[in-house]
Amino acid sequence: MIKRCCLALLLGAVPWLHGASAHAGALDDAVQRGVLKVGTTPTYVPFEMTDKQGRIVGFEVDLLHAMSRALGVELELVAVPYTELLPGLRANKFDLIGSGMTVTQERNLKLNFSDSFIVVGQTALLHPSLAGKVASIEDLDNAGYRVATIEGTTGQAAAQRFLGAARLSSFATPEEGVRQVASGKVDAFIHDAPYNLIAASRPENSQLLALEQPFTYEPLAFGLKKGDYDSLNWINHFLNQVAQDGTYDRLYDKWFKDTAWLAEVD
Repeated sequence: MIKRCCLALLLGAVPWLHGASAHAGALDDAVQRGVLKVGTTPTYVPFEMTDKQGRIVGFEVDLLHAMSRALGVELELVAVPYTELLPGLRANKFDLIGSGMTVTQERNLKLNFSDSFIVVGQTALLHPSLAGKVASIEDLDNAGYRVATIEGTTGQAAAQRFLGAARLSSFATPEEGVRQVASGKVDAFIHDAPYNLIAASRPENSQLLALEQPFTYEPLAFGLKKGDYDSLNWINHFLNQVAQDGTYDRLYDKWFKDTAWLAEVD
């Protein structure tokens, strides 16, 4: 009797084991499909953005192309608003998130993150009228100042944390945030350091001031569904490989040291 029960239990477990091996993770599904689908919001210079031909390009996009080649599949970028990235991942609209997403404890409760592929932080762009008045982020924490952020980003969370006394407003895109400062409708714009650095270099923003020292520590990583440890393992080994074979350094220099690509971005 005991042997029969054990046999029944084992036989009942077989379909479950077969199902587990058939659906080991998002990357296995991508290989079976021949396409890696990645959710992204192409407004984060220089990580993911749209060029003059309408293509999504950038540092993180190039990393994803290298990842797709290593998997032996095509890359399909699924452009969605930033606030729809997590719902889209949960709804299986794409395999992973590759959109300059900062690893936070709150987000980590909702999805799994790969190892970080770069660390950034929040900085501030200032209207020229603040020259001599604002020398640090602490100086902006004043009810007399209007500060713009981007909805749903860690920049918004950082502003709420460090600039509670200021008058905060949020916008849909970083381009709009910069325009608000340039036009004098707000006094400052809080966003990730790489984007602000490049935005300030554009001729139309040449009068803006910058607090270049980041006031937060923010690692960026790829996001996957919770429990997809096979895909996480593969991506982490991939990131280590490109860091060691020179691929990462080549892409970093292309997007952060060479500015030739600016002429191709809309």
